[in-house]
Amino acid sequence: LIHRRPHPARFHVRGFNEQGTTTTPFDMVVLNEMSRFHLASLALESSGLSASRVAALREELGSKITAAVEYTRACFEDPPEIRNWVWGK
Repeated sequence: LIHRRPHPARFHVRGFNEQGTTTTPFDMVVLNEMSRFHLASLALESSGLSASRVAALREELGSKITAAVEYTRACFEDPPEIRNWVWGK
C-alpha cells in the first residue's frame, strides 16, 4: 500500500497477534494491543504535544483500558460505552 509513496517512514503498520482465548470483541483487541485506546496512545508519539501532556493522555487511556477489562471480566460483556458506541455521536 505504501510502495512508492513519499516518505514511507510516516506510516506505522500494526498486525494482529492472536492470543487464543474466547472473550468479548473489545477484550480481544485489548489483548492484541490494537484497541482504539492503544492506537490513540501510539498516535500520541507523532502528535507534537509536550511530553507531559502525552504522559497525561497515555495515563488516561491506560485507565480506560483497565476499567474496560475489569468490567469485561466481571460482567462477561464489553462495557456499554464501548458495546453501544457508534460513529457520529
